[in-house]
Amino acid sequence: MTEELNPFKIAQQQLDKVAGLLNLKKGIHEYLRYPHRELTVNFPVKMDNGDIKEFTGYRVQYNNARGPCKGGIRYHWNVSLDEVRALAAWMTWKTAVVGIPYGGAKGGVICNPKEMSQGELERMTRRFTAEISPIIGPERDIPAPDVYTDAQTMAWIMDTYSMIKGYSVPGVVTGKPLHIGGSLGRNEATARGCMFVVREALQKTDYKVCSPEEWRQRETYEDKPLPDGDEGGGYHFDDTVVAVQGFGNAGSIAAKLISDKGGRIIAVSDSKGGILNKDGLDIDAVLEHKASTGTVQGFEGAENLEPKAVLEVKCDVLIPAALENQITKENADNIKAKIVAEAANGPTTPEADRILYEKGITVIPDILANAGGVTVSYFEWVQSLQSFFWSERDVNMRLKGIMVKAYDDVTGMCQTENVDMRTGAYMVAVQRVADAIMHRGIFP
Repeated sequence: MTEELNPFKIAQQQLDKVAGLLNLKKGIHEYLRYPHRELTVNFPVKMDNGDIKEFTGYRVQYNNARGPCKGGIRYHWNVSLDEVRALAAWMTWKTAVVGIPYGGAKGGVICNPKEMSQGELERMTRRFTAEISPIIGPERDIPAPDVYTDAQTMAWIMDTYSMIKGYSVPGVVTGKPLHIGGSLGRNEATARGCMFVVREALQKTDYKVCSPEEWRQRETYEDKPLPDGDEGGGYHFDDTVVAVQGFGNAGSIAAKLISDKGGRIIAVSDSKGGILNKDGLDIDAVLEHKASTGTVQGFEGAENLEPKAVLEVKCDVLIPAALENQITKENADNIKAKIVAEAANGPTTPEADRILYEKGITVIPDILANAGGVTVSYFEWVQSLQSFFWSERDVNMRLKGIMVKAYDDVTGMCQTENVDMRTGAYMVAVQRVADAIMHRGIFP
């Protein structure tokens, strides 16, 4: 990985920029540039053929000034310590920008889950959990799903940790299956939160999608309940043209939610390629096609594209929902969207950020756009600790209230300081973490 695209260097650059704008004390700035704790583990797993294979995994706890650390675990062949450090930093800012009482963490194992059986994945997950068990727990660090991990992975982690403790500990992870303490609405939360802030951006910029009268009647959690059967919060997208890069959990569900609310999804992609239909894609049919073929490419009635070509499609809203460093200085000039909503973590490099800003493109940064997942993870954690569970409507209403308030906090900072949305989001988040450190003081 080149230094230019090293995700942790990028994360540090983003922090350094706002530290100057906030006039952070030198010591606090330096403290926030590095993770609080890093654990690297090398561990053996017995494979199906009887061979023993060595795996390397990481858990990075970046900052816990505002509460227990929180962050996903990913399984991917390109996982690196610097990537996990960056993701843990972004989780720290993400939990702060939406105002939930967490710090940030992240984890990963270097592996290719596409080439592993279910049994091999389970044994690897359980051994990795045992290796990191001394530093995780419901009061310390709560993992969640990420790239190529899911509710089943969390169930294995929860069970392994519980066996070590000798009693059931459902609060050790979030994103669990419902029947062992998961939360309704968690699977769709990242995409739904992204939908909420996209709709806010569409309405509150010059690009309007509804009448001022309709907007004045906007419903929020604090105002009144959602209409019966409307888990989208009364939002409609009125033929808004959308392209989605990445058709995993966040990308596919965001496409489905926005399509169901009247948006026109014209292009989507996965790791193997993309498709385009300017008249709009039938997202349910695309989901069925991907389930049967393993890719979106080859969908009847659509033009095949290279995976990254979807980023350059002319549209109102572009949702990068894949991996880091997808929009760079090489392709930023070719972005034709009015709004870029980062459902992925770190998809835009700092150089690309500047180019998009100069082009007048609104970028809803990852620490805001994809914070719906960690917000509903917080709800799940609360429910697990209390053994008291909420309806999906209640989860979605609370999510909407938090996402709308976070969007307003960020845009308020942008207007006050005359900065772009990423800088505004970081200023909100970093100030909250710095305030927590200052109020707690430095031990001893």
